Amino acid sequence: MATAMGLRLLSLSRGALRARRGYRGGSPADSRKDLLEIPLPPWQERPSEPLQAKRARLLYESRKRGMLENCLLLSLFAKENLNSMTERQLNLYDRLINEPSNDWDIYYWATEAKPTPEVFENDVMVMLREFTKNKNKEQRLRQPDLEYLFEPSQ
Repeated sequence: MATAMGLRLLSLSRGALRARRGYRGGSPADSRKDLLEIPLPPWQERPSEPLQAKRARLLYESRKRGMLENCLLLSLFAKENLNSMTERQLNLYDRLINEPSNDWDIYYWATEAKPTPEVFENDVMVMLREFTKNKNKEQRLRQPDLEYLFEPSQ
């Protein structure tokens, strides 16, 4: 087992540009200065975006989340709801999935593990929470195939 001094020496021997690795523990004195936070650009509404382009972008963004739970939840929700949403609902959904910087927040709000902040409490969030309850007990183990995009509307 390496000691803290050994880890420092090891990291110095590998070059000054490499970050040190090792377990630091959860001590109360932890300054967390070793964490790197990359700021995300602020969400901006796109008022001049055509509805078809907005739906396509939101479908893509619903499928590519960075965490499997939201990829499944949001891609299936998007398949079921995006085409019937009004422009106002699309804007609310856009803000919901793109403004929070932590995808876990969206998941916790949708599953009601945490209360939804007032700014996101709207009819789209109600729709997402209802969808998340999966009252029909559907198997939701994978994202939907994209073939449905090319099927004629009924």
